[in-house]
Order: sequence, then structure tokens, then C-alpha cells
Amino acid sequence: MNVTATTVLDEVVPANAPWSAIVRAGDILDIIDLHGNQAVDCLLYSAADHTDRYSAQATVAAQGNIFLTTGSMLLSENGTPLMTVVADEVGNHDTIAGACSQESNTLRYGHHTVHQHACVENFLTAALEWGLGKRDLVSNINWFMNVPVEADGTLGIVDGLSAPGKKVSLRAEVDTLVLVSNCPQINNPCNGFDPTPVRMVVTR
Repeated sequence: MNVTATTVLDEVVPANAPWSAIVRAGDILDIIDLHGNQAVDCLLYSAADHTDRYSAQATVAAQGNIFLTTGSMLLSENGTPLMTVVADEVGNHDTIAGACSQESNTLRYGHHTVHQHACVENFLTAALEWGLGKRDLVSNINWFMNVPVEADGTLGIVDGLSAPGKKVSLRAEVDTLVLVSNCPQINNPCNGFDPTPVRMVVTR
């Protein structure tokens, strides 16, 4: 029997902007890179208990891989499966490089960047709507971001592997609060030095 999926949410997130929503258990979230080479920073929380939140460490340890792709189960600090990557048109996503902030921008790129908006500020804006604050932010996922690791352990941030219209699809294993920063970084190639909109589609 064919089952037709119902779209329950379809929103475009402007360049540089935050976004958040609860994705119900069993629903599929498609994150679509509309113009290509756009990093999408992401945090996950159990909607029932915000202290049960995404853990990069638990996720990497469980899958034995520092990169995320189809089949990656995104685990919380307590080992709860929050979401699973069920389809991936890019094949490689980062979860170790973290989110840009005004502080890290000044350290990496110079004090003249101090005024620039960054992902941490986006996360804080999105978190506030759900009663969360800075202490609730943890190491995040960077969808579409290409972060190769050199033999000496050095992390690179280079041109992305994505292209216009490419997407990654996540199935919620429990009701999951998703926070997103559509990355505003313009000092490295993660956004091709030109941040662009992305699309978020939830189907049931």
C-alpha cells in the first residue's frame, strides 16, 4: 500500500538567520541547501526534557566516525537516539568544528570582525523562545560544512561538497526540538563567503 507523506511545515530560513521547531517522532526533516555551499549549524534537544540534548561525543563514539551521513544516529548525552540521518545527497557533514561566535571570530580573523553576527548569537536567539540559554548550548552539528582532518590532527574549513538543491533528511526518533543557525560566517569558505537561504521541510 502506498502511503502519501503530508507536509506539516515548509519554511525558508533567510541568510544569517536562526530557526527552530519541534519535529515529532517519526516525522522527517529535510534540510535543503537552496543555493549550494551553505553551512547550517544545528542543535537537538528532547522536546520532553531539554537537558537530554545532542552529544557530539556520544554520537562519534557510537558510530566510530567523526563525520555524519546516511545511517548516522544522533545521540543525546544520555544515549537517547534523537534523530537518524535517513538520506544524504552530500555524503559528509561535520560535528567537531563547533559554531562560530563573535569571540572566535576576533581570535581567528582579527578584532575588526567583532561586530559581525555569528552562530552562537543565532542559537541564543532561537533558544530563548524555548526557555533555554547559553549554558544549554553544546557542541553542534554543521550540516553541509566540509571540515577535513589532516594527518597531524589539524582541522580545515574548506569549500563545501554541496550544490544547489542538495538535501539531508533526518527522522525524529523522539519528539525533538531542533535549533538552527543558518551560518552567517563570511571569513572562511564554509558559506562560499556569501551566506544564502536554506529550506526546512517537515513531512509526516
